[in-house]
Order: sequence, then structure tokens, then C-alpha cells
Amino acid sequence: MRFAITALALIILGACAQVPDSAAGVGFNNSLEAQRARDAALSQQRAVSPLPPPTAISNEQLAAPTALPAAAPVATVATAAPAPQSEGDAIIQAAASLSETQANSGVAPLQASPSNPAPQIIGNPGISDENDFAAVAERESIQSDAARIEQNRAQYLVVAPTAVPTRTGNEQPNIVQYALETRHPRGTRLYSRTGINLAARSQRNCATYPSSDQAQIDFLANGGPRRDRKALDPDGDGYACAWDPTPFRAAVQN
Repeated sequence: MRFAITALALIILGACAQVPDSAAGVGFNNSLEAQRARDAALSQQRAVSPLPPPTAISNEQLAAPTALPAAAPVATVATAAPAPQSEGDAIIQAAASLSETQANSGVAPLQASPSNPAPQIIGNPGISDENDFAAVAERESIQSDAARIEQNRAQYLVVAPTAVPTRTGNEQPNIVQYALETRHPRGTRLYSRTGINLAARSQRNCATYPSSDQAQIDFLANGGPRRDRKALDPDGDGYACAWDPTPFRAAVQN
């Protein structure tokens, strides 16, 4: 058995040794040499048969270029030099020429706009010359200025102050005056308060006013500080709904 296996291995190795080169004849090894041979053949062909001359391609003769006709001489007409004109006259003349051209062509004239204002004509009498000292000095004098001042003084009217009118109707209590007439701080009990559940009633009734000033005005208008029908001042200090007179007193001291 061992002899048979050894003989089979020797046969396989012998067969592999006899396999020819798989790349032979395909062209991989000779590709560079073949390319060189083709390049040499092309070079020899170009040297043997050069490019033919132009005459061998066509015997047609090119026509000579024709000369352009000479331009007719421009007749010059002697014109007199335009008379010098001012800048304002030039603007007026240009505007008139533009209007005539637009009228002949049927095009509506351009309208001035804030982004394209109309040109200002120099020397227009409608433009103010108040900043021109020479122009003002020609028509004004010291005497004319004095006369104008007197005219303005004659038209001056003094309005005399009048007394402030008295307020009519139902007058509300003055909380500023009440703050200045009192001296005790908040929380000082000066007036007796009796009732059931005063704190809850005070919280509920004070919530109906937009501010503590309005609550104090209504408190004083309804018998306060001695009487408190709505329980706005449960601690009896004379100040309803936590109203504070300190800012009014500080304003007078400053």
C-alpha cells in the first residue's frame, strides 16, 4: 500500500514538470518588442513617403485679393464757431431740443421723480438767494431791518395767565393731604375694629380695587378712618388695603 502511494506521487510530479510555460505564445512577453517593431516600421514609412506638396493636391490658382473701393471724400462745410453761452442757457437749449425730439418721435416726455429730480436752472428767479450776501445787501439795509423788527414787536401778543378753574362736582378725598396730615407709621393701631373674620373680608374686598390708592380714596369717602364698613382696614391704622403714605411724605421732604 505504501509503495502504491509513493508511485502515484512520483507520477504526478513528473506530469507537472512537463507542463509548458502557460504565458508562452500569448504575447505578454513579446508585447514590448512588438510595440518597438511597429514604431520602427512607421518611422521608415514616413521617411520613404513624405507629405506631398500643396501643388500635388490641387492645381487651382488662388485669385488675387481685390482692393476695396476708395471711400468718397467727405465734404467739409465751414461753420461759424458757436457763440459762448452761459450754463443756464445751455441747459434751457438742451431741454428744448429734447422736448422737440420727443414730440417728433411720439414718445411721452419723462416726468421728474424723487429719485430723478428735475435739473435746476442757474439764474432762475424762483430760487431763493438768501444765502447770497451781495444779493441781500442790494435790497436790504439797516433801516429796513429796524422797521421789520418794529413790525414784529407790534404783532407780538402777551397772553396773561388766568386762575385755575375750581373743580365742580363731587370731590374725592385727597390722599396726598391725608398722608401729610398724619404722622404715625403703618401698623399703628389707632381705631377700633369689630367684626367676624375681618382678615378674610379685607382680602376679598381689597381685591376689587385696581390699586391701593383707589382703596384708600374709597375708604376715606365712606367714613374712614374712624368707620370701616367694608373691612378695608382690619388693623385700625387708618390705611386701607396696605396703602403706604411714606412716598408722599418723602416727596415733600426732598
